[in-house]
Amino acid sequence: MTNTLTQALVRNFLGNSPMWYKQAIIGFLILNPILLYTVGPVVTGWLLIFEFIFTLALALKCYPLQPGGLLALEAVVIGLTSPATVSHEIESNLEVILLLMFMVAGIYFMKSMLLWAFTKILLKVRSKIFLSLLFSFSAAFLSAFLDALTVTAVLISVGVGFYSVYHKVASGKAYAHADHDHATDEEIRAAHHDDLIQFRRFLRSLLMHGAVGTALGGVCTLVGEPQNLLIAQKAGWDFIEFFLLMAPITMPVLVAGLITCALLEKAKIFDYGAELPTNVRSILEDFAAEEDKKRTLRDSATLLVQGVVAIFLIFALAFHLAEVGLIGLTIIVLLTAFNGVVEEHQIGKAFEEALPFTALLVVFFAVVSVIHDQHLFQPIISAVLAMDPEIQPAIFFAANGFLSAISDNVFVATVYINEVVAALNAGTITREHFDALAIAINTGTNIPSVATPNGQAAFLFLLTSALAPLIRLSYGKMVWMALPYTIVMSIVGFIAVYNTL
Repeated sequence: MTNTLTQALVRNFLGNSPMWYKQAIIGFLILNPILLYTVGPVVTGWLLIFEFIFTLALALKCYPLQPGGLLALEAVVIGLTSPATVSHEIESNLEVILLLMFMVAGIYFMKSMLLWAFTKILLKVRSKIFLSLLFSFSAAFLSAFLDALTVTAVLISVGVGFYSVYHKVASGKAYAHADHDHATDEEIRAAHHDDLIQFRRFLRSLLMHGAVGTALGGVCTLVGEPQNLLIAQKAGWDFIEFFLLMAPITMPVLVAGLITCALLEKAKIFDYGAELPTNVRSILEDFAAEEDKKRTLRDSATLLVQGVVAIFLIFALAFHLAEVGLIGLTIIVLLTAFNGVVEEHQIGKAFEEALPFTALLVVFFAVVSVIHDQHLFQPIISAVLAMDPEIQPAIFFAANGFLSAISDNVFVATVYINEVVAALNAGTITREHFDALAIAINTGTNIPSVATPNGQAAFLFLLTSALAPLIRLSYGKMVWMALPYTIVMSIVGFIAVYNTL
């Protein structure tokens, strides 16, 4: 009951979030200025990073945009960073922002084709181990030529499609029922409760295998991740040279990742191993049969157009015909024009998934600006460069991995490669040593960063997507499920770097 204006303001602040969560955010906002003037900007800057991680970790309690945004605004107001630095950081990552705005929306208009294709795969492949390997390897292969966020958008679209079909039926509704809330289980029939819990586990495991796969493939090629292209430009490497230089580290890590995928499913540990429930499989089979039966020539034409555009998408991204975001906009134009999606409200739905995360990513860039302005990583970089040159690549790999797990891997790679380029230009290191350090930086920012959603934009995108709360994929759950991958891939990567470089 709200009796006063103060109570109303408290109730409105961060909406339905728990009271302890609201108090924690208010506490952070009060504490930060005090610490800035007592212990200094460096300590306050590190604290701000962990406060932002706190908002990410509790994304299911409150979308991180609002609390994280308040922390970022305060950082600007109290002088931990400046609007100019934030603007520069946004400009440097404009390609990623455009990708999220347009490419994810483009994938939305392919969802019927994707659901059709993945339903066929899901129903034909009975072995969960083989299905998991298929998801992981496919994500790795696609991420080597496409952007990991694009591949993740595909995985999310497919996951939502599967979940919505079963959730409707489990609620006693038809497949085509439009007025249905997937976020609540109030209408789920008692007979379906256990199957729904297991189906969520099944989808979580497949999506995590796929998400890790994007990291396994993304590290391999020049176009796999944004920092790869940045490092390649600084080093003067072309596509083939980049792949060959990285292969002694990336190929063993890829094999280790796929073996880990199979072992996790076999051992059924770390929340992996859930099978597709028999009742869910029956419902999806009935859905597929009904969709095939009622498919008209116009529906078939729609699927054909989506398939052709999907081939064009892979070709355009693999050969980098334009910036990724512009290719995404091209996809939107082609799919909507040739499939008759011409009403504004129909097009607007495609942006509902991408724009909240785009806004969150801009807030994240503001936090990264604090790291930049306060030189929070500088002591670590200086300490590594002062070590024995023979062990520097391995130490760079480890240091990059740690920092990428708590920050943005693109930012970490940018900071490190710029420092190494400066050392090369100053004559401090040789060209051969520069190449070794550049390889260590690239693999270090890509591989151990799977530890948390902070390091991998694709992980963060999955965590804050509409699908995550549906399948109960929280920050803690994601970290737990990524842990075995993190340990195995980091150890294999470190050994490969140490022995090769």
